[in-house]
Amino acid sequence: MAEADLCVVVGATGSFGRAVTTRLAARGQRVLGVGRNEADLAGLAAAVPGVTPCVADLADDSAIETIRAALDGPVRMAVFTAGLPVAGSVETIAPGDLARGADIKLGGLLRLVRAVDPRLGPGSRIVMFAGTLGLEPKPTSAGPGAINAGVINLMRQLGDVYGPRGVTTHTLCPGPADTPRLRALVERGAAERGVSVEEQWASYAAGTSLGRLPTPDEIAWAVALLLDPEADVLHGGVLHLDAGGLRSAF
Repeated sequence: MAEADLCVVVGATGSFGRAVTTRLAARGQRVLGVGRNEADLAGLAAAVPGVTPCVADLADDSAIETIRAALDGPVRMAVFTAGLPVAGSVETIAPGDLARGADIKLGGLLRLVRAVDPRLGPGSRIVMFAGTLGLEPKPTSAGPGAINAGVINLMRQLGDVYGPRGVTTHTLCPGPADTPRLRALVERGAAERGVSVEEQWASYAAGTSLGRLPTPDEIAWAVALLLDPEADVLHGGVLHLDAGGLRSAF
């Protein structure tokens, strides 16, 4: 009997990762959920059928062998949803934090790809989350701007390498989304500005032409859509999932 395909989701217990994992499992995919917290992964596996936990730190090269050893079939999709634990403007961010963020997201992307490479085949997908700040940088968010710009560039390079093998690459650029993390940032920002949480939240929603922020489940829908064979034509592209917030010419 042929081995069943597997999807690998890095950052599986985060807001985006959990939504992606749930969507893929609902499509009948087995999911290897990768994260750093063993208890959180165990909880995810208990809640979502078809999920196997894999404890690994994508900021460390050891993750390559850890993930590779956990693979037991062809990899249909490898998804990197983990965010950046760094903040600050170009004036305040610690240079070391900027380097650490790059190691997590740029280095982590390459570690994921190296781990799954032997299991990739025609029709496999490499999917990477890179926020819209990589396209429209703001000096108040130095890390997400600079690092996600690098992610977009690196994904194009991977597309040139893997496309001839029939493996497609897809960069997803969500804008601000309705997540617990953003809710916490909104509360902090409202306190700093001396305005209500509702007013602060409305300022985020006003940044989209749809008038509201996307949800993690809506973002995850786009990931599951990439399972369709017709998604080959999206190879090398950037999907803007920001409810009409992007203003640049990209």
